[in-house]
Amino acid sequence: MIERIDSAEDPRLDDYLRMTDVRLRSRIEPERGLFMAESYEVISRALDAGHAPRSFLMSEKWLPRFAPLFEPWPDVPVFVGEAALLEQLTGFHLHRGALAAMQRPVLRTVPELLASRERSRVAIIEDIVDHTNVGAIFRSAAALGVDAVLVTPRCADPLYRRAIRVSMGTVFQVPWTRIDPWPGGIAALQEAGYVVAGMTLGEGSIALDELVAECPEKLALVFGTEGHGLTPAADRLLDRRVTIPMMHGVDSLNVAASSAVAFYATRAQPRT
Repeated sequence: MIERIDSAEDPRLDDYLRMTDVRLRSRIEPERGLFMAESYEVISRALDAGHAPRSFLMSEKWLPRFAPLFEPWPDVPVFVGEAALLEQLTGFHLHRGALAAMQRPVLRTVPELLASRERSRVAIIEDIVDHTNVGAIFRSAAALGVDAVLVTPRCADPLYRRAIRVSMGTVFQVPWTRIDPWPGGIAALQEAGYVVAGMTLGEGSIALDELVAECPEKLALVFGTEGHGLTPAADRLLDRRVTIPMMHGVDSLNVAASSAVAFYATRAQPRT
């Protein structure tokens, strides 16, 4: 349902207003039950994963390109306007073609997520507030066979536009949910048979190779913030403290890079 717009004050466009205000968007998007998908590839992956669109927003020239995505949704409005108007509305140039306001899914509980199928490799993101790192971790998780991602209550929203974009839409492919309470939820993972291993530079840590040699059947890897690492409360509950040995005087890797290394090293091996 194509609807041409001529004013940024149109109340039907409120979902797209002030999109560069990270604090505002991080609050109002969950409150309104929506998230934003940007670009053909990301919108396509969101739709393929079963997410329902609320509306689409684009300039006239992009209609032919995006028609295969919105045509199956004849009752969903496709707002079309001049590029300058769209930039005034959103606060940035839509150089990736289009935006789609999508209905935010209801998150499953941790037990529901882990029980829905066999999940032997789980990642836990503790309090990481940088959306770029969150998106990059999801992309590595999807590429390297992580079965689920759990994010703590203070972690950035994986469905924020930048996190989705950096993940290349893989946030729609890897099952995820919030783990709450935290770090109390660690106990439930341990009771379910997971070895909970935190990536840390702290004392008492073993090398990643040693964890790999143990070959735990079910493993949950915990990643903390760039500056402070894991919280002391979480650290006290871990089964293993694990480090990636560094060379040439480098003290550590970015958390997104370290997650990729850890995911690859600990990937589940085919059963023989």
